[in-house]
This record gives sequence, structure tokens and C-alpha cells, in this order.
Amino acid sequence: MPGHFEPLPGGGAAIALDDVEVSILRSLAVQLMELIGPGDEPVEGEDPLAALFAEGPSEPPADPALARLFPDAYRGPTTQPKSAAEDEELTASSAEFRRFTENDLRTGKRENAFAVVRALDGLDAAGDAGAVLELTPDDARCWLGALNDLRLTIGTRLEITDDEGAEGDPTGGLYQLPDSDPRKPMVMAYLWLGVLQETLVETLMP
Repeated sequence: MPGHFEPLPGGGAAIALDDVEVSILRSLAVQLMELIGPGDEPVEGEDPLAALFAEGPSEPPADPALARLFPDAYRGPTTQPKSAAEDEELTASSAEFRRFTENDLRTGKRENAFAVVRALDGLDAAGDAGAVLELTPDDARCWLGALNDLRLTIGTRLEITDDEGAEGDPTGGLYQLPDSDPRKPMVMAYLWLGVLQETLVETLMP
């Protein structure tokens, strides 16, 4: 199972990871949590139930990576409104949807990333031989969400827009970058996360 997930009897998934892989995955998950943000905490003395009904933002995030993680519900990059009235309607609908859903979406994405950190922190020292990480079906689904969010984030930073890429390269030619290019480690992480995501999906298929 080195380098990819394999199914566990009875459900769940397992993967062998060495210290370097654990460190990279943990660092990426922590950075994802920091990007998403800590969320709104209830004010001391305030009814905590009020937070459940708090409205979120109505405008898309300014950060392109966050905008990819939290896209508009009613319009996308290829949406072409037929009129100014339709454009205004789509904008208003997207803002309304975002206001009542983004806080919950952010909470879910933070929890997925934290599940990755928690699982990695529970591993014994891996070393060169590697340690085996075992995930329950529920944890595997959290990992799948986090891996997807990490790939979306890194892909946005690398300006990857086409998963097919050029000549079979999913990075659109970035794979051919020289090792001296500062983007190369990010490209390799993007490809590695893709393998993890793909094999984890396979373990969850009935």
C-alpha cells in the first residue's frame, strides 16, 4: 500500500506513510485550515444557538483559492447572462445562497482538514520504514473532502484550469518545469494529492 490507499476489510482505508509524507500532509492541512479561517465564535455571554442562524458573507471571497473553494451557486466562469436583468438576478440569487450556506461550508471544510491533522498526529513515529495509517469509513470521507480542497487550492495557485492538461499532463505543462523552479514542489504535491484522492475514492466505492 505504499504511496496509495487500499481498502480495509469491513470498510475504511489504509496507507503507508513515512515521516516526510506525514509532515507534508500535516503542513498542507494546517495551511488549509488557516486559509479557510477560524470561523466566528459566539460572543461570551451570548446564546450559542444564535451562531447557528448567523448570516454569512454575501460577496465571493477576494482570494482566488477561497473563491474556488466557495464558488457562486448560480453562476460560474462560463455563465453568460442573456441580459442585464438576468445578470442582476443571478448575482442576487448567488449572494442570497452564499449568505445562508457559506458559514456551514467553511465549518465542514475546517473539520475535514482537522480530521487529517488528528489522524496524522495519532500515528507513531514513521521513520524510513513508514507507518500504516488506518481510516474508518467516516474518517476516509473527511480525508477525501480535505484532499479535494487541497488540490483545488494548489491548482488555483498554479493557475491550473484544465484537468486534462497539455499532452496528457494534468498540470498543463507545469510538470516539465526544471527542479530549480520554485513552483516545482507545489506541482509535485498537486500530482501526489491526485493519486491519494483517486485511490481513496476507489476504496470507498461499493
